[in-house]
Amino acid sequence: MTGQEITEMQTTYVLQSWSRQKGLHPIPVARADGIYLWDYDGNRYADMASELVNLNVGFGNKAIADAIKVQADKYCYVSPSYASEPRALLAKKIVSMMPPSFGKVFFTNAGADANENAVKIARLYTGRNKVFSRYRSYHGSSYGAGNLTGEPRHFALEPAIPGFIHFFDPYIYQESLKFSSEEEASAYYIAKLREQIIYEGRDRTAAIVVETITGSNGVIIPPKGYLQGIRKICDEFGIVMICDEVMTGWYRTGKLFAFMNFDVIPDIVTFAKGVTCGYVPLGGCVVRKEIAGYFDDHMLSCGLTYSGHPLACAAGIACIDFYEKVGISENVARSGEFLGKFLENMKKKHRCVGDVRYIGLFSAIELVKNKETHEALVSFGMDPGNIMGKIISELKARGFMTYSHENMIIIAPPLIITVAQLEEELPSVDEVLSIVDREYL
Repeated sequence: MTGQEITEMQTTYVLQSWSRQKGLHPIPVARADGIYLWDYDGNRYADMASELVNLNVGFGNKAIADAIKVQADKYCYVSPSYASEPRALLAKKIVSMMPPSFGKVFFTNAGADANENAVKIARLYTGRNKVFSRYRSYHGSSYGAGNLTGEPRHFALEPAIPGFIHFFDPYIYQESLKFSSEEEASAYYIAKLREQIIYEGRDRTAAIVVETITGSNGVIIPPKGYLQGIRKICDEFGIVMICDEVMTGWYRTGKLFAFMNFDVIPDIVTFAKGVTCGYVPLGGCVVRKEIAGYFDDHMLSCGLTYSGHPLACAAGIACIDFYEKVGISENVARSGEFLGKFLENMKKKHRCVGDVRYIGLFSAIELVKNKETHEALVSFGMDPGNIMGKIISELKARGFMTYSHENMIIIAPPLIITVAQLEEELPSVDEVLSIVDREYL
């Protein structure tokens, strides 16, 4: 098939996510390798968002592909009720990498059902029903995970599931209140959360679910003391603390999981994306020993046909081995430092750049109309002129592939990216920000 034939067939027969279907023209991918992909006309594109912040090892990783092939020759699938070598080995490997308080893994197919099953486990364990999550959050688009989600993508799921409650996270850059320090901001937000929980019923709340670092909604890094404050509330009221590490896990921030940057230990950690980097879908939640032990004598009312799929688990083992073999955390530190310096320079240089936020190879550029007032380039949930779409198209025309959300440009390249590759690709961002300065301010 030609590239045009593939694109026409896909748009004719496939409903594409998060899109109005009319006028779509997806790039037909002919081949891909490392951080690059090529269309059928030979044009090269740099994947500067790791696809959906999941392709941490890039395209064409031979070690993962070989592991899948070896397992496929043994057997592709057995149900979760059988013992499977890759399933057992991967679970042991993950638990061994976690703090000693963790005990077992429940495997899922992706991040959304990892979050849903984490909530279910917390409800079963506590005997309570209410679950708190934040407004500026995305936890998945299935029914339960979509109700956890606080930003506008949850509107399609309303009326909401009873007991799902949202609260505000510390988005200090756009906060009308001014704080003298990060600690002061954390104290304010934690006090308001504690008050809200008391009004909702401290003995009715099963879990607090947070993206350890708010992801697509702006790469909002928690201020000092914030996550510890949530941990303190959970300890005080017997609430399960769940960290959604679907996007930030597997060295995206330089650490295995993002919570390891903040001197805090949650009760449940959810993961997906970078555990196999999309080579085979896989997710899961790692639970504290006490929670795992509860289900020794109580029914674990969780189950999925493909839980711990052998091909996926084989891919996961190979992926983790690859991270360790190539020293991926060290590369994230090197390349992340370069990316951070570039972003700070963009903030100084361009009138449209209000703020930049970054940790490891996870970053966002926040675009504004006015640096003094912090007025966003496009209003939250509204972009009638498709300004952000035009900005992303300008990047795409330069072979720089990423995505935007609200008034943010996300830059989260594969963790294998080198400083030399960043030096080659990042000037496209500088060029496009100059266009924004000139045409939209």
